[in-house]
Amino acid sequence: MKIWTSEHVFDHPWETVTTTAMQKYPNPMNPSVVGIDVLDRHIDPSGKLHSHRLLSTEWGLPSTVNNISFTNMVSGDERLIYKPHPQDREKTVLTQEAIIAVKGVSLSSYLEGLMANTISSNASKGREAMEWVIHKLNAELEELMASARGSIRSPMAAAAFAEK
Repeated sequence: MKIWTSEHVFDHPWETVTTTAMQKYPNPMNPSVVGIDVLDRHIDPSGKLHSHRLLSTEWGLPSTVNNISFTNMVSGDERLIYKPHPQDREKTVLTQEAIIAVKGVSLSSYLEGLMANTISSNASKGREAMEWVIHKLNAELEELMASARGSIRSPMAAAAFAEK
């Protein structure tokens, strides 16, 4: 068994980061993720939101390989925890943990290490994707606000034009 951990600080408030996390996929940084199913979502007695999601991926492997199940040999469980930064409420701390286990094959420790390296690489892509989604959501909000400002002015502009 191999345990991989990482911590990252986003320069965005917790509300922004958690909203983004729920809308992270699809994104161009992780094109292999093609779907997400929420298996369970609840708020515990302390007020923490728990969301257990299953990601469906497409890796472009030949169909003969796709039919082979490795579930008895390889398991991975990833946990992401988002918390407001303790000293700066405009930042968010992301703690990631992955537990990887390869059983029933030789060189299992080596394979677990390879998987941990892949998870580490994908984690940086995931953080990049979060920034991409935040930028996208902010752009959509700006466009919506500009549209709303335009529609508010339009009736007055039309009324002023009609009076002339």
